[in-house]
Amino acid sequence: MSPVSIQTVGIIGTGVIGASWTALFLAKGLKVIVTDPAPGAEDRLREYLQSHCSEVPNAQVSLKDCLSNLTFVKELDALLGKVDLIQENGPERLDFKRRLFAHLDENTPEHVLIASSSSGLPSSEFVTDCKKNPARILIGHPFNPPHLVPLVEVVPHSATGSEYVDAAYEFYRGLGKEPVLVKQETPGFIANRLQAAVCAEAYSLISRGVVSAEDLDKTMTSGLGLRWALTGPIMTNTLGGGGSFTHFMDHLGPALQGWLGDMEKHKFDFSSRQVESVKDKVDDWVSHLDLKEIEANRDTFLGDLVANKQK
Repeated sequence: MSPVSIQTVGIIGTGVIGASWTALFLAKGLKVIVTDPAPGAEDRLREYLQSHCSEVPNAQVSLKDCLSNLTFVKELDALLGKVDLIQENGPERLDFKRRLFAHLDENTPEHVLIASSSSGLPSSEFVTDCKKNPARILIGHPFNPPHLVPLVEVVPHSATGSEYVDAAYEFYRGLGKEPVLVKQETPGFIANRLQAAVCAEAYSLISRGVVSAEDLDKTMTSGLGLRWALTGPIMTNTLGGGGSFTHFMDHLGPALQGWLGDMEKHKFDFSSRQVESVKDKVDDWVSHLDLKEIEANRDTFLGDLVANKQK
C-alpha cells in the first residue's frame, strides 16, 4: 500500500531531537501525537515548545495553534491508526529499536511511514523482526536542532520501497528541510562521518598543542564554516580552482596528499592519553563560558540564516 498525504505525525521520544522535531512539525501546521515514558516528559516538552516553536523559520501557525495541535499520550498504541508518519527518537540501542519497530510495524496500517532519527544505526539492522511491511521503514536523520537546521538524511535499507523513499523525501522538503538521499547504507551515514573526520583532526591538533581549543573553533567559525554554510567543500574547491574542480585537484591535489600523510602520522587515538589531554584543554576553556547564552545566540543566528537562505 502506498503512503498517503501526511497530516498527523507520531513522535516517540522527547529528548533533544524529539522535542525539536515536535516544534518543527507543529510550527508547520501538522497535528502531532507525542509519547515519552520518562517522568515529567510532557511538562518539559510543553516548556520547550513555549520557547522554541516561534523560532522555526517560516512558521505557518501561531504558538497558540501549535500547542492546540499537540496531543501527549502515555501510550501511542491506541492512536496508531490516526498517524500518517512516525518519527522515532528513542535510544541508539539495537535491541530497543528491534523490539520497537517490530511492534510499530505490526500495529500500524501498512501505508504509515515509519522513520527513525537514528544517527548511525542503519535501519537494515533493526527491521529484522518486521513482518507486515518493512518496506515503509527508513532513516530520517536530522541535524541538531531539527527545528532550525534544514538537513535531513533519508537513508533507506535495501528493501525500502521507492514510493516510501519518495514520500519521505517530499514530506521533509515540504517542511522547508533540505533532504539528501543516502543511496547506500554506511555507518554514521554522511554528515556524521564528515563531522567525525573533521573533529578527529581537531582533537589531534588540540591534544598536541598545535592550537588552543578556542582558536580551533575560531578557525571554523571565522573561516571554513562561513564558506561551507554557503558553498560546501566540493563547490568551495571548484570556486577555488577558478571555476574548475579539475584545476583545483591538479593544482592542490599533491599538497593535500602531503597534508593527509602528516594527518595519518598524527591520527587521533581515542583509546590513548590524548583523550584526557583534549578533555582537559576543552573543559578548561568552556568552564569560563555561559553555554546557555552561546546556545541561544547560535539558535537565533541559525534561524535568521536559514530564513534568509530560503528567500
